[in-house]
Amino acid sequence: MKRTLLAFACLFAFFSIRAQSTAAPAEKGAQYGAPITAEGAIAASDLDSKVKNNQFTGKIKGKVTDVCLKKGCWMKIKKDDGEKIMVTFKDYEFFMPANIVDKEVVIAGTADIKDMSVKQQKHYAADAHMSKAEIDKIKEPKKETQFVANGVLVL
Repeated sequence: MKRTLLAFACLFAFFSIRAQSTAAPAEKGAQYGAPITAEGAIAASDLDSKVKNNQFTGKIKGKVTDVCLKKGCWMKIKKDDGEKIMVTFKDYEFFMPANIVDKEVVIAGTADIKDMSVKQQKHYAADAHMSKAEIDKIKEPKKETQFVANGVLVL
């Protein structure tokens, strides 16, 4: 009986994880997470000026430059100054497909400016398949705009 229950638990976990790690291809109009529209979105480059008391709630529009290649659990959006906004997804409820890179998107959620530890930077660099030499260059914490999205719309 215990073995049967254990086998079912393992199968359930396997299929749950497998289902979470796949996302539909990023085509125009595709939505991930909560449904959103592009209305009212600000440019990603304007985000830092809109952060009040270290927080922003709303929508931003920008181009995706990077995505987690392991399972799509984060992405980065480019600002005009070359800096990037780190985007994660609320409670890991949804993930991004690898082909979302170079797509224009609108994301809805909250943003703040935080220090990212060396350990966390190296983790994200490994997820992005950066070389060991590039990862080893990460030596100091970095102040970064981080956005937790509850919805993504591909434009």
